[in-house]
Amino acid sequence: MSKIQKAFENGKAFIAFITCGDPDLETTAAAVRAAAENGADLIELGIPFSDPTAEGPVIQGANLRALSAGVTTDKIFGFVKELRRTVKVPMIFMTYANVVFSYGAEKFISTCKEIEIDGLILPDLPFEEKEEFRPLSKKYGVDLVSLIAPASENRIAMIAKEAEGFLYIVSSLGVTETRSEIKTDLESIVEVVRQNTDIPCAIGFGISTPEQAKKMADLSDGVIVGSAIVKLLEIHGKEAPGYIGEYVKSMKEAIKAL
Repeated sequence: MSKIQKAFENGKAFIAFITCGDPDLETTAAAVRAAAENGADLIELGIPFSDPTAEGPVIQGANLRALSAGVTTDKIFGFVKELRRTVKVPMIFMTYANVVFSYGAEKFISTCKEIEIDGLILPDLPFEEKEEFRPLSKKYGVDLVSLIAPASENRIAMIAKEAEGFLYIVSSLGVTETRSEIKTDLESIVEVVRQNTDIPCAIGFGISTPEQAKKMADLSDGVIVGSAIVKLLEIHGKEAPGYIGEYVKSMKEAIKAL
């Protein structure tokens, strides 16, 4: 069992997404620690990219602020290595295929292993093209996490059968952003996933309130929250970690009883 799967062993998992370097890496480190200390079971670290096609305006803004502040992939690798001295929950990178290609795929994934990054999510990598990275992810023991979107339809079973770590179920068509209501028939998607794999699945995109978190966790094995956390960083800047800790605690409490 991978470390990522262990994040789902103690009930419903809460997964927090944080963009690295917004407003700076010191604040990112404090935010990650606050999330972990207040119940986050797994943390997604976003490596900024200049053209984040899956992201809504909140995370796009975080990417641009981080890049403008001079964040690089190498700086993030060094930051994670230091962070691992105190943060023990599973951590995964979320970024884009071009970031990995430009750095050198083997160098990137082997470094993930070295700094104890447990998985990798590449939202712009089609399932049919994942063999570009899968042999390397297997070689270094870094789970290549697949996404299932409402438009996946007949491909859901195929994606589920080859899942690693956990399955990221996208709640809605479109980009990441908070939503007042999620109308996708997620129950049917989860049912197909359950029929084809024992790997846990978590729902993300648009979840921002404890009520939404409880509803999504009731359907799946966990919830993923990004834009609502990144918005706190946008509003509060260096003071955001305290607010993030309180927010994560409220979200974890909402799903703990399930």
